Amino acid sequence: MAARKSREIRLKSRPNGMPTLANFELAEVEVGDPGPGQVLVRNSYMTVDPYMRGRMMDRRSYVPPFQIGEAMTGGAVGQVVAAGAGAPFKVGDHVQSMAGWREWFVSTGMEMMQKIEPIPGVGIQSFLGALGMPGLTAYAGLLKIGEFKPEDSVFVSAASGAVGAVVCQIAKAKGSKRVVGSAGSDEKCAWLKKIGCDEAINYKTCGDLTAAVAKAFPDGIGVYFDNVGGSHLEAALANMRQYGRLAECGMIEQYNAVDPPPGPRNMILVVGLSLTMRGFIVSNHFDMVGDFMRDMGEWIKAGKMTWKETIYDGLERAPEAFLGLFKGENFGKMLVRVGPDKAV
Repeated sequence: MAARKSREIRLKSRPNGMPTLANFELAEVEVGDPGPGQVLVRNSYMTVDPYMRGRMMDRRSYVPPFQIGEAMTGGAVGQVVAAGAGAPFKVGDHVQSMAGWREWFVSTGMEMMQKIEPIPGVGIQSFLGALGMPGLTAYAGLLKIGEFKPEDSVFVSAASGAVGAVVCQIAKAKGSKRVVGSAGSDEKCAWLKKIGCDEAINYKTCGDLTAAVAKAFPDGIGVYFDNVGGSHLEAALANMRQYGRLAECGMIEQYNAVDPPPGPRNMILVVGLSLTMRGFIVSNHFDMVGDFMRDMGEWIKAGKMTWKETIYDGLERAPEAFLGLFKGENFGKMLVRVGPDKAV
């Protein structure tokens, strides 16, 4: 096979505050044939996620930062189109990897690749959303970190997003009598009710968010699943039940802050209400993948699990899709279609 051209997105400069398109650049490279033990993969979809904002900063974290002038990385699904001798995958296999932000790649052993088995009626891109890292984040965060019990009422911020929507539906599938989500539009709130939420709060139009949450939870919150931080965290703290748990998944409201934002003014409630507040990273809970996939399969068959996806076409639109996350432009999982669903 001859070398082929592959486009990739690189980090051009580090943003200060909200990123802009100027922080990215589109480059073209040649990708050769796979050697022994390697495979050539044509990506079909890639994901953009809020956590990637942290990787654009040159700081120590749980994942290394993106480097200036180098291709960015992230979750992707694609198909093997060529395989070297002794490769762990064969031509035609669908694979999930951390080699997103590019069209083609030859494996090096650093992409965390795994074979995925397509599910009839479910698009392969869903392994980047409800059936992938966001879904597992919801599963581990609610059940393990939040220690959910059927008697718990549950509040979920950014509830129409890739993680939040799965949290809401798991809580209902597990027997919660009260699940309320917040979202940034009436359309998103209507959809949350459609998938089983007992109530949905439009945080952009509700006025006093703390008062709106109090009205939605007259008996208090048992578990708060936090994707937003800031004002949402403060509203949740004000309305927690005694011994309630807060699963801290993300704080997107603060990711682009230039100066450290003030902490919740009512943090003292953690003491008086004997609350448990715990942050988590999904990669620390891969031991739950088997249970997660089993339960998700059952919930999908039973009609208890659905999801939304916002898909941008073309690798060149990946930066645009990423920036859209911080403007609330995604409805469900934000994805970029890089190539054909089936490459061979």
